[in-house]
Amino acid sequence: MQDFMDAVLFGFKGIFKAKTIKLAMLSALVISAIWLVLGFIFWDSITAFTSYILSLIPFAMLRSNGAFMLSAFLWLQAVLITFALFFAFFGNTLVEKVDKEQYAALTVKIGLLSALFWGVVWFFIHSYIYAQFLKLLTWLPFETVEKGLAYLIGFYIIYTGIIVTMIFATSMFSSSYLSEIREEFFPYDRMYDEYEYNTVVKTFKDTGVFLALSIISFPLLFIPVLNFFILVGLWTWMMKDTISYDTAAFVFGEVEKEKLKEYSGAIWGLNLIGSFFNFIPVFNVFGPYFTELALFYYFKEKRDLQEV
Repeated sequence: MQDFMDAVLFGFKGIFKAKTIKLAMLSALVISAIWLVLGFIFWDSITAFTSYILSLIPFAMLRSNGAFMLSAFLWLQAVLITFALFFAFFGNTLVEKVDKEQYAALTVKIGLLSALFWGVVWFFIHSYIYAQFLKLLTWLPFETVEKGLAYLIGFYIIYTGIIVTMIFATSMFSSSYLSEIREEFFPYDRMYDEYEYNTVVKTFKDTGVFLALSIISFPLLFIPVLNFFILVGLWTWMMKDTISYDTAAFVFGEVEKEKLKEYSGAIWGLNLIGSFFNFIPVFNVFGPYFTELALFYYFKEKRDLQEV
């Protein structure tokens, strides 16, 4: 258990490093730009698909899930506005008083604190907000509700594409990134120059399975509460299979499925924590890096213990 907690702390420590923040934000900007262009080109097809799915769902369920989605969207706006206002008033002061690396780490911490603050607020008042949105959706014509939700779900599909691509990109460049982390934190640790396991092929396979499962479970996303567990389960599984194999190959030099089974509890737990980042847009870009760093530390500790 101590190794697990140490891995969590190392994961958070690692994502607050300037190099991680720069890498995560740069890759997120490129990936988001690509998906926004694709979304713009195929927007009519996306909304046509989501409208068709919505037409198959009973209005009562549609209204309930719509109220839930609008409540979550309002929480997101509160988080982002609070973050923006803080830097509008105090940004210049922070630039003058802290160095670049501390400033980058502080930016992420403030964003996470903003999310935590509004998360606590929502915990106490979400029932009231949900009820008000439910009333609003009851008053509006069905066609208006359906069209509005079709747009929201369209944005969700694009957002999911960004998340999956970020995980894929983190996996593809894990070797060079972890090499830099190893040099900084563990300069005397040995490393493997070549993978003995084809992690790229594994990543492609996992991405395909993830997309298939997402399509199959798509109708269940309209059931409040259940949709939360489905999203967490899908994101956790995607990162678990993709990032754990890459990180294990880097640390051990090969991937033994039996060895990974011994650590399955920690692997699932660390990936579960990483998947929660996906519920906070902008900060979701750090989810794969947190998971990769935490697994790197955990596997390294287990490897070193075995070699003693």
